[in-house]
Amino acid sequence: MYRSHTCGELRESHINSKVTLSGWVQKTRDKGFVVWVDLRDRYGITQLVFDEDRTASHLLEKARHLGREFVVQVQGEVIERASKNPNIPTGNIEVLVEELTVLNTSKTPPFTIENETDGGEDLRMKYRYLDIRRNPVKNNLIFRSQVTMEVRKYLAEKGFIEVETPYLIKSTPEGARDFVVPSRMNEGQFYALPQSPQTFKQLLMVAGMDKYFQIVKCFRDEDLRADRQPEFTQIDCEMAFVEQEDILNAFEGLTRHLLKEINGVEISAFPRITYDDAMRIYGNDKPDIRFGMEFAELNEIAQHKDFGVFNSSELVVGIAVPGAASYTRKELDALVNWVKRPQVGAKGMVYVKCNEDGSYKSTVDKFYDQEDLKKWAEATEAQPGDLICVLSGDKNKTRTQLSALRMEMAERLGLRKPDEFAPLWVVDFPLLELDEETGNYHAMHHPFTSPKPGQLEMLDTNPGAVKANAYDLVLNGNEIGGGSIRIHDKNVQETMFKHLGFTPEEAKAQFGFLMDAFQYGAPPHGGIAFGLDRLVSILGGQETIRDFIAFPKNNSGRDVMIDAPAPIDQEQLNELHLKLNV
Repeated sequence: MYRSHTCGELRESHINSKVTLSGWVQKTRDKGFVVWVDLRDRYGITQLVFDEDRTASHLLEKARHLGREFVVQVQGEVIERASKNPNIPTGNIEVLVEELTVLNTSKTPPFTIENETDGGEDLRMKYRYLDIRRNPVKNNLIFRSQVTMEVRKYLAEKGFIEVETPYLIKSTPEGARDFVVPSRMNEGQFYALPQSPQTFKQLLMVAGMDKYFQIVKCFRDEDLRADRQPEFTQIDCEMAFVEQEDILNAFEGLTRHLLKEINGVEISAFPRITYDDAMRIYGNDKPDIRFGMEFAELNEIAQHKDFGVFNSSELVVGIAVPGAASYTRKELDALVNWVKRPQVGAKGMVYVKCNEDGSYKSTVDKFYDQEDLKKWAEATEAQPGDLICVLSGDKNKTRTQLSALRMEMAERLGLRKPDEFAPLWVVDFPLLELDEETGNYHAMHHPFTSPKPGQLEMLDTNPGAVKANAYDLVLNGNEIGGGSIRIHDKNVQETMFKHLGFTPEEAKAQFGFLMDAFQYGAPPHGGIAFGLDRLVSILGGQETIRDFIAFPKNNSGRDVMIDAPAPIDQEQLNELHLKLNV
């Protein structure tokens, strides 16, 4: 038996007990007459003591030669600790060691295995198996496991059936690039890794599975950032004989369950906002509503004077930043430079200080008097002490720029509190998006999303105005889930393919299997997919999904630990009938 207890288990009630522990050496402290060793496993730390008055000399000498991260087994007696440590659960006891076995030695690790380490991110990713020994990473993975277990528990209790779908599928256009896998047995042909199990879950509805879910890996070959990985995990769900309201109610329930069980937070209201209103009020389709700073459109009250910048703009829009009127000229100049960065792209910014005495001081005082600026303050709901920030230009670009500024100011002011949770449904998305370069429409979500009831005929007359029967669930400014009511009628699906530019032959080649299935009694159905990685990170009070993935890729899509992707040898290329064009 390697251990009778874990390193986080022993308490005062175990004093005088004989125990066996195994784990890694966290650190040693040699005082000459006594050696203390902190022994660690994933459950905690227990202090071991080797005392020259009570420990055999050869054992004391052996303890002095233990290195960091040695794997050891000890047997001994639990005794009361003379100098107690209130910071750890085992801090009232220690183990007087009677036997010591070194199970494995260790090289000195390239960084310290401590909560606060001296290792940079690149180094820790290379030695991720060591990084996981640290409490912050270990606890994140345990937290992810807890969330996943609660998801399965909730959905199972609601009658959902977990069904696995294939990873080797057919390449279909779904927005991002596919990862492709050559087939050795079928020369010149390729599988694709699924961007989502979309068509399979629809087929499961045709198959009568009624309520399906799967916690599934998905793959997209796209540019990466801190919150995006080439392989990610979805909580994928589908239901038959449902309308939008059924889906929203079901998955509000799941979100409430997770917030209560994982975070101890009870949420009653899940507000709803249309896509159009979200863009108008917040400048993006996943607004963070934990704070205000809602947009106020100022065209009617700002374009009547001789300020050409505003007069020539499609949109003049502002926000009131609470308490920021105290910013110095230097701080304000830095803020103007911030919005002019290429990442934001604004040409400049007009600001108005709302002074405590009720007066206003603006960068455009030459063009606007106090009564004008008072109207701006009323429109933005600015209070004395606030700062009004105004951007102008092309409608869509300006909203995006002001949205970035709104989030930046909320971050600076500490308004994005990780222990506060504000969910929001965004509904009534456009069904189609216009590609300005090609002039063609493409699906905003995917080709199987149904239009809102009664709007199908508008596809022929005004396709850009058609709304989708689609919805996103937003939490703290992050999209954590999205879905739609699907098209279940073969003729409607053919109409959608036509408007997306598919010829009947192309539609048959890409999606013939789904269209064939629809001929055998497809029920009305819809679903949603949650991004598990992002959901876990938000529930865990963080914004980077990589911290909650055991073995993540870096921003170049590389696994630096195993050095992948990597070349394959010529023999494998020949077997796969591949020739590299590099």
